[in-house]
Amino acid sequence: MTQTKSTATPAPAAGTAPRVPLSLNQQFLRSFDKGPEDGAFGHRHTLVGGWRLRGPVDTARLRAGLDAVVHRHEALRTEIVADDDGGHQVVRPAGPVTLTEVHLPADGDRDTAAEEYLNTVDASVFPVAERPHLRAHLGRFSPEDAVLVLATHHTSTDAWSLQVIARDLLAAYGDPDAAPAEPPVPYREFALAQQSGSGSDPVRRARAYWQSRLGGAPITGLATDRPHEERTPADYGVERFVLGRDLSTGTTARARAVRGTPFMVLAAAYTVLLRERTGAGDVVFPTFSAGRWEERYAHAVGPFFNFLPIRVDTRDCATYGDVLTRTRTACLGAYQHEIPFAHVAEDSPGLLAPFADPGLAVAAFEMLQAPFGADGPAAEGGPSVAEIRRRTLSQRVSSAIPNGALWALDLLADGELVGSLKFDHSRWDRETVVGLLAGFTRHLEITARAPETELPH
Repeated sequence: MTQTKSTATPAPAAGTAPRVPLSLNQQFLRSFDKGPEDGAFGHRHTLVGGWRLRGPVDTARLRAGLDAVVHRHEALRTEIVADDDGGHQVVRPAGPVTLTEVHLPADGDRDTAAEEYLNTVDASVFPVAERPHLRAHLGRFSPEDAVLVLATHHTSTDAWSLQVIARDLLAAYGDPDAAPAEPPVPYREFALAQQSGSGSDPVRRARAYWQSRLGGAPITGLATDRPHEERTPADYGVERFVLGRDLSTGTTARARAVRGTPFMVLAAAYTVLLRERTGAGDVVFPTFSAGRWEERYAHAVGPFFNFLPIRVDTRDCATYGDVLTRTRTACLGAYQHEIPFAHVAEDSPGLLAPFADPGLAVAAFEMLQAPFGADGPAAEGGPSVAEIRRRTLSQRVSSAIPNGALWALDLLADGELVGSLKFDHSRWDRETVVGLLAGFTRHLEITARAPETELPH
């Protein structure tokens, strides 16, 4: 990772505003800054979520609720400012949220049309300089059937935050005073706590764990079809997939059998895939955690996410079950010793080597979390709400990530697993990505159903 010229706003004159340092997460984002159209501060580095609204939707009440959410969560109106001391953040006054309303065709499959509308918003641009960092799009099939899509810039939110925003919007729909009475912890307090706690005893012990655990090992990079060129802008798309009822049930059953989580089973299959694709028996892949180590941050909005390396040494593993056991142990150790990734990277600089190799891509592997959800009835006289989580339509153009590729799995309420693989078309052929998905599914089938199977050589 190399830091490029920042597109964050230049620092104001000294003394014009109190200086609040950036969180370590925001500093991490700055290291991927490539300008206003690419990288972490690019106009496609966004997050979107969609909800079906069944029942009458009053646009004026929706606008009032959106504005109340921006007033409640200052991260949605915070500006990242560049300076010589690592940058700082400034909270700006609240402004109105842009709400775009369109009519969608009422005939045909409305569920498919709703997902297509969500994908259209997902592919649109959202400059980081535009505040608040929240937009709303309302597509109406009829007066009592609509789709609400919320879009945020990723520098101010994460996936957990999007759930908080939707929940608070539902509470504030038409009645801003209906939002939870207790104000959320401002994101700047999280930034200050991160900075002040960097030298604490728990952090020092965790840093020692990671130095020993990683031992200089790099993240396992995947070879791309074409080398990365700095002058070539990223061109991200997403391939979506459904694992099906049988495999989803088998995955969760295997997780229970080993006293683990579905993510551990999925990660074990991914580990075997990396081993197969790279020839490396000692695998390191990054995942994302919620990064909200204290309960007081659960109801806040901001980029709390944390980059977490998982190292699984499979060199003495004989079966898929051995890899699952090793993966479970690696995940538990990582969760128990989690600290901001900036500390891990500082102590293990070789970990980031693949970011500098133009022929390799770092692929993160995560499982999405839905801590709250906004499903249910809205305010009196308002619509019922159901989140669109079963997304199956792939996209040629999608929202972007700063670098590499991203696997994201989601366990739905009915037990089905769906997923996506986001990739850069300038570096990958779609056929290669489809092959990765097929390989992952094959290894997951074996991990879930026949863990005693010998590993491929």
